[in-house]
Amino acid sequence: MSNDQPSPTASSTPTATPTAKLGATTAPISEPSIDSQSATHKTDSDSDSNKDQDEPHPSATKHLEDEDFSKNVSEQDRETIKKVAEDDNISQPKSYASILVEQVIDAKETFNRSLGSLFTSAFTAGLEIGISLFVILTAYSLLGALFPAEYDHYALVLSSLLYPLGFIIVVIGQSLLFTEQTSLLSLPVLNKIEPLSKLLRLWGIVIIGNILGGCLFAVLMIGLGLHMGLYSSENIDRYAAHVLDHEWWVIFGSAVLAGWMMGISAWLVTSARDTISRIILVTLITGSIGFLGLHHSIVGNVEVFSGLLYGHSVSITNYLIFLVVVLLGNTVGGVVFVAILKNRTFLYDIEKLKEESHNIR
Repeated sequence: MSNDQPSPTASSTPTATPTAKLGATTAPISEPSIDSQSATHKTDSDSDSNKDQDEPHPSATKHLEDEDFSKNVSEQDRETIKKVAEDDNISQPKSYASILVEQVIDAKETFNRSLGSLFTSAFTAGLEIGISLFVILTAYSLLGALFPAEYDHYALVLSSLLYPLGFIIVVIGQSLLFTEQTSLLSLPVLNKIEPLSKLLRLWGIVIIGNILGGCLFAVLMIGLGLHMGLYSSENIDRYAAHVLDHEWWVIFGSAVLAGWMMGISAWLVTSARDTISRIILVTLITGSIGFLGLHHSIVGNVEVFSGLLYGHSVSITNYLIFLVVVLLGNTVGGVVFVAILKNRTFLYDIEKLKEESHNIR
């Protein structure tokens, strides 16, 4: 048996089912991973192409063939990977392994993007996510007029149900949002495909782009809403206080849970086969984050920075401490509770299948 460690990669397009070379790393075979070789497209036969055209969302893991693997990968390892990752029935839920392999494929594509493309996509996500706050503040202003002062909390909670709007725009539009990408981008590192230094650089680009985009939205659009009379500076101040009015460890714990839920959202979105399902899943997960008042670093950046600009109770120190604590919490939640656990589950499945195959022989 080869001591190399295989795992499939591919790059996907909307109209065909692409595949890529599956290689090996120096890691033990009990921890299969996806090779760091660049993905290469292959041309399917006419019959395969026609079949894929009939299927609106062909799986990226559906057509794994022997030629997709490196020559260093043993026959047993090829069959094991194909067995756990194959997903050729669009009428059934995607398999666990198919979801994970598809996420690694997407992560590899992100690693291979240019720095300019990464930053622009992240900056766009920062702008788009601010739309949630714009609509929330408007709803909060209207509801606040209906509720007595002692029931202002209900106005906050109800307006926060509009939280998913910006996330739907970002996720369906495929912009790069840090929390949604945190667990996804760590998978190539967990499988020893990409170095940690490259992941940290990529995270840094996405975070900076998200924060700058959010800050620009706060300067332009939140200020515009004030001049339009959609809400007042008191509404902005109150919402920022609603975010900041906790001990740092409470904010950190809340951010861990929010990061965990965003990682689950990314996993579920990958498992869905159509856009409507993805919208519903994003709405349910992010709507719960807003309803519970959990701390999301990128939306929170817009919320607190808006309070710094237009409110009266947020200082630059409050803003910076908040940003660091929530970014750390979101990262821990996404990586530890989603990526590491789900990746480890996949590796256990590989080991079990290989052991069963060995016992049969």
